[in-house]
Amino acid sequence: MENHYFKTIPNFYVAGINYKKSDASVRGQFAIGAEQYAALLVQAAGQGLNELFILSTCNRTEIYGFAHSSQQLIELLCSQTVGNAETFQKAAYIKNGIEAIEHVFNVGAGLDSQILGDYEIVGQLKSAVKVAKEAGFIGAFTERLINCVLQSSKIIKNTTSLSGGTVSVAFAAVQYIANMVPNPSGKKILLLGVGKIGRNTCKNLVDYLETKNITLINRSPEKAQDLAGELDLQHSSLDCLNEEVAKADIILVATNAAQPVILKEHVEGKGEKIILDLSIPYNVASDAQVLPNVHMVNVDKLSKLKDDTLKMRLAEVPKAKGIISELLIEFQDWCEMRKHVPMLKHLKGKLKELYAHPHYAQPTTTCPKTIDIHIQRVLNDTAGKIKVQNQRGCQYLSALNNFINANN
Repeated sequence: MENHYFKTIPNFYVAGINYKKSDASVRGQFAIGAEQYAALLVQAAGQGLNELFILSTCNRTEIYGFAHSSQQLIELLCSQTVGNAETFQKAAYIKNGIEAIEHVFNVGAGLDSQILGDYEIVGQLKSAVKVAKEAGFIGAFTERLINCVLQSSKIIKNTTSLSGGTVSVAFAAVQYIANMVPNPSGKKILLLGVGKIGRNTCKNLVDYLETKNITLINRSPEKAQDLAGELDLQHSSLDCLNEEVAKADIILVATNAAQPVILKEHVEGKGEKIILDLSIPYNVASDAQVLPNVHMVNVDKLSKLKDDTLKMRLAEVPKAKGIISELLIEFQDWCEMRKHVPMLKHLKGKLKELYAHPHYAQPTTTCPKTIDIHIQRVLNDTAGKIKVQNQRGCQYLSALNNFINANN
């Protein structure tokens, strides 16, 4: 798919699932980890797909790229997931052309996030594109698109209150505890997993609940030890999980492991437990979730919490949409001009031929740099006229004619 004319807006697709039409159990079937992403890109190259990226978070899995049909991208994605293409399509949304482009802008701005305005999506989008770029799957079109999306997102963040306040899954978990648990600072809290979400959750627990009664466990124990030392908390090892779960009143799970880490035997008959599972797929076993002594809260329930901050953010949506519209038009203009690149390259070559022709040859004292500047001015002038008049062939001939007359 190296054809320059193929990589245009009409052939750009996004196919994905998110929290709007599928719950966490379904989304978990289509989560893409680092190894799956790498394998997927290798497979894509073998199929002739060479410009795409995958965004996989707790709330969505999406594949973006150029293809002859959305089915190509769906089958590629599902070749590396637990779930199959048929299950994916039942809950999927498929967007093409300008609709797909606008979707990327909305995602980057947090307008499509489960928690409106969640700015963490920007970092996730950057990481997703970085992986694809390092593997050679980000071309001129996609790079320009993502740069425009990031520019739009930055303007929205700096000039609106769409991301105002502190609302994220990490904060929503702490907000839930503060609102639903009497005297939360007096409870024993166990936090499993100190990755990005776990770390943010931990800091929010300390800041908003004003408690140090927190024990950290992580698969890599040194990370739990480091964070515990930083925040003056306790830490333990995974080997002591059963004991720590038994002692805890509140358990927060942010491990994102492939298999559940909290099992039925960990919590059955161990007293009342409030468990908040922030992981996708769920890291609390299904039979543990329904025990009579367990009060279970997952990411979907947390994300439905409504507060004044979200109401404020809703009021900012029209402003954000207006900013996106401006950057979207800018991107479309760039795409339109990009159609003329082959002609402008040909014109550049022809101008260089004319400079070298004996009839038009310049004095030997003419600096090559000066010649290049002159040619570039002609190209810039021609590009400007094409943008205004959209007459490619006429402008090509006009540029040659003006160039010849100027050098006679």
